Amino acid sequence: MKEPLFLEPIFQERIWGGTALKDQFGYEIPSAHTGECWAISAHPNGPSTVKNGVFAGKTLIELWKEQPALFGNYPSDVFPLLTKILDANADLSVQVHPDDAYAKVHENGELGKTECWYVVTCKEDAEIVFGHTAKTKEEFVQQINDGNWSELLSTVKIQPGDFFYVPSGTIHAIGEGTVILETQQSSDTTYRLYDYDRVGQDGQLRELHIDQSIAVSTIPHQDPNTTPEEKNIPSAVIKKFVEAEYFTVYKWDVKGQATFNGSTFLLASVIDGEGALTVNGQTYSIQKGDHFILPENIGEFQIEGEASLIVSHV
Repeated sequence: MKEPLFLEPIFQERIWGGTALKDQFGYEIPSAHTGECWAISAHPNGPSTVKNGVFAGKTLIELWKEQPALFGNYPSDVFPLLTKILDANADLSVQVHPDDAYAKVHENGELGKTECWYVVTCKEDAEIVFGHTAKTKEEFVQQINDGNWSELLSTVKIQPGDFFYVPSGTIHAIGEGTVILETQQSSDTTYRLYDYDRVGQDGQLRELHIDQSIAVSTIPHQDPNTTPEEKNIPSAVIKKFVEAEYFTVYKWDVKGQATFNGSTFLLASVIDGEGALTVNGQTYSIQKGDHFILPENIGEFQIEGEASLIVSHV
């Protein structure tokens, strides 16, 4: 089948969420504490639904099981990736994710969670927590027990357009005033190490996962060192941010009419601008906030207009 699959996102309310998903992308959000847009998802906690074509109304979970040829008969029981947009209206908790081996044993067969972030917008002087200073596990545990968070946690100033690769085991947190597009393994497993002593809607301190965090954290911290590669094609600039074990992620900046070629299935999110996508002689309008999948072996296709997309594949 040679047509794109446009997807209806799912929204998740979070204590740290806000209204940026409505203000910046025009989404109809459930409340003023909406933290996450699960844009391309086949996770049972929030599966996307196809909006167009012969598969309209099907969830991505159903398509993965019923139409494996769309995805090149990829050898996995579950759709491997999850694309989100996050609105950090307040600081997220400091957290860490397990790898596949740990999650399989301790999280009922769930995948581990390696992820990456593209900073769409952020306030001036925004920052993230990325890594820690402990050299040994003993030092790591001692700093946690003593509550020396300012000494233990490493922070990085950020600006729009920054990209961060966040392998499982990396201590991290998105800071207040930041909107990111996240590409990750299809997992909803997060271990919360520190949460600024915040209380949830029930008036209680939010649950922490200290033992699990210690068990899965990479010590000492390893900076993943990704170097973007940029190439120009007619009417577009393609920047490859990362080519890693679980995903490869690009940014496409299109000005004019650009021709691409799809062999593996592609996940695409329009993060700015608008234009037209032409596949197999059919043209579809695209605009900021649209998300779609191009099936395996889609062949040559065109994007015309002025638009920026984050594109990924396994």
